[in-house]
Amino acid sequence: MSSTVQSHASLVEFGQQHVTKGLGRVVEAVMTKGEGSYVTLGDGRELLDFTCGIGVTNLGHCHPKISKAAADQCMNLVHGQCSIAFHGPYLELIQKLLPMMPHPSLDSFFFWNSGSEAIEAAIKMARTFTGRQNIINMQGAYHGRTFGAMAVTKSKTIYSEGFHPLMPGVFTLPFPYWHQLGVPADTPASKLSEMCLNQLSLLLAQSSAPRDTAAIIVETVLGEGGYVPAPPEFLKGLREVCDQHGIMLIIDEVQCGYGRTGKNYAIEHSGVRPDIMITAKGLANGFPLSGIISSKELTDKLKPGSMGGTYAGNAVACAAAVAAADVMKEENILENVNARSEELFAALNTLRANPKFAPTILDVRGQGLMVAVEFASPVGTGPYDTFRNASVPAKLASRVAKKCVEKGLLILTTSVYEVIRFIPALNISQADLAKGCAIFAEAVEEVVKEG
Repeated sequence: MSSTVQSHASLVEFGQQHVTKGLGRVVEAVMTKGEGSYVTLGDGRELLDFTCGIGVTNLGHCHPKISKAAADQCMNLVHGQCSIAFHGPYLELIQKLLPMMPHPSLDSFFFWNSGSEAIEAAIKMARTFTGRQNIINMQGAYHGRTFGAMAVTKSKTIYSEGFHPLMPGVFTLPFPYWHQLGVPADTPASKLSEMCLNQLSLLLAQSSAPRDTAAIIVETVLGEGGYVPAPPEFLKGLREVCDQHGIMLIIDEVQCGYGRTGKNYAIEHSGVRPDIMITAKGLANGFPLSGIISSKELTDKLKPGSMGGTYAGNAVACAAAVAAADVMKEENILENVNARSEELFAALNTLRANPKFAPTILDVRGQGLMVAVEFASPVGTGPYDTFRNASVPAKLASRVAKKCVEKGLLILTTSVYEVIRFIPALNISQADLAKGCAIFAEAVEEVVKEG
C-alpha cells in the first residue's frame, strides 16, 4: 500500500480484496477512533456503540486510565514470557482479582490471550484432574472457534461447518431456553430447569457414563445462543450432579463476566461454586487477555509445562487489566450497571407492551447490561418451530440492526433466532442509554411498518 493518504472508500475496497472472506463485518467501513461509548468511522460517521467490540471495551473505548497504564508498561516491559519468569503486572492482576472471585476456592490463575484458548485450557485441565475424557456442553452454547472450543460450541453450524471431524467425546444437553424447548416464553424457570436436568440424568444413563465424564461446561448467560440467563435452579442442579459424580463444573464467563450482569461474575447470582471459571473479553478492556481460574488443590496436579503460550499473560495486557480492576471500584461500575439495567429493561418492556408491536416481540430478557430482544419470525427455524408467525415481517432482527446503524447506533444480532443483543459500556451514561433506546424503538417501528 502507498504511504500517501488514501480515501476511506479505497481502504475499504483494499480490505475487501485482501482480508480473508472468513471474517464477517457489520459495516463495510474502517473504524478510526473510539472514545467512551462512541466510535468514529473513516467516512466521518460517529456511532453510539452498543456492541463494545462484542462485550470487550466494557469501560468505554480508550479509557484514559487503562490506556495510560498500557502505554506506561510499553516503556518498561512489553513481553515477559510466562515460562521464563514471573512479571509484575501478572502477579498484581492476581492480587486485584482474588477479592472479586465468586468463591474463595478460586485461587489459582493462568492467563492466556483469548476466550477460545481459555476454553482449550479448561478442557485440558478437566481431563487431567479427573482422568476422564468426555465433556457435556449445552445446546446453543458458544465457546470459541479453535478446535476443542469449536467442538463444544452449538450456537450455529457456521462455526464448525466443513471442519469435521471435531474433537470426540462431546455430548450436548438441552439448555433451559423456552424457544429451544418448544414451550411458551412464560414457562417458569423452575420447570425449564427440571426438563433439562431430567435430560442430564438420561444423558448420563444413555450416552456418557459418569465415570467417563470429565466436565460439564456452561455459560452462566447463554451468549451467542440468544442472551439467555441460566436459572439458578439449573446451575445448582448441575453442581449437585458434578459433586455426586466427581465431574468438573466449568463456568464460562467470557462474555457475561466481569461486571456485565451487575455482579463481578454472573455465577454470583446463583451462589454456585465453579471448579474452573473462564474470564476474558472485558478483563483488559480491549487488550487480549483471558483467565483460567481454579483451585490450587486442583492445579497442583498439573505438570509444569503442560500449560503455557508464547504471549500468555502479556505484560501490557495485564497492566491494562490491573487498571481496569481499579476503575471498576473507583467509578462504582456495578452500581451504574444495575441502575442503567433497570432503565434499559423498562424501555424495552414498554416497547414490547405497545399494541402495535404485540405480536412482533416475543421476549425481553437478560441480566444487567447483557440484554436481548427476541422477535417473532414468519419462518422460524423450520416448519416445526412452534413460534412461527406468518403475520410478522421477515428477518426483523437483521433489518432492525441495519436501520439502527443508519440512525447512528451500532448494535448486533445473535443466535439462530431473530434476536438483537444490547451490550453497551458498563459506564454508559443515562443520557446515552436513553438515546440508544430511542433509536432502537424508531428502528423497530419503521421496520414493522415496512412489513
